[in-house]
Amino acid sequence: MEPADNRDRWDADYRLKGRLYGGSPHPLPPLPTGARVLELGCGNGKSLSAMMHRGWLVTAIDFSPKAVLLARAISLQGTGADVAVADVRAIPFRDRSFDAVIACHVLGHSEHSDRGRMARECCRVIRPGGQLWFRDFSTRDFRAGSGRETEPGTWIRGNGIRTHYFTETEVAGLFSGLATVSLQQEEWALRVRGRDHQRSEVVAIFRKPTSSPQDL
Repeated sequence: MEPADNRDRWDADYRLKGRLYGGSPHPLPPLPTGARVLELGCGNGKSLSAMMHRGWLVTAIDFSPKAVLLARAISLQGTGADVAVADVRAIPFRDRSFDAVIACHVLGHSEHSDRGRMARECCRVIRPGGQLWFRDFSTRDFRAGSGRETEPGTWIRGNGIRTHYFTETEVAGLFSGLATVSLQQEEWALRVRGRDHQRSEVVAIFRKPTSSPQDL
């Protein structure tokens, strides 16, 4: 599937269903007031709602124009975030622009070659000493293996959107130029029609070295 096709799938889903993601947002990093934060793949603004009172300088991007319209509506309610249509494979900001990058369930919706490009872009825009907060589904998730496999570890289900399921080793390799602060799996039970199903995510924090002679 070409990147444009992938974007169209997401846009169609947002147009059909509106706010795809609700409920409680993922935990946010304990960053100080005034921190420059970039959220990748902001979707309909679920996390932006939780950022409203953090005092951060937030920029959020998504490649779906419809998602960005929904996220901008959240921003207008008080986040003050800058929300833009942009591709994570080519983040439109200068090197070392942000104190933190949040990448939750973003890289997992791309192909292998694009995941590497996205990881390099994440590293590029983080300032020395800044952090990357990563979260995506793991190979232990109950949906891993469900659908049509398009490449190792990646499946497309009924809505046509791909999902890649990560191992901890794979995530560490993607961000090998950054120092690992923490890397683990978080698991919980999701009850569907009276049965519990295991949800599992790889959750990691990385830091960009301050002594690096050049951007990673």
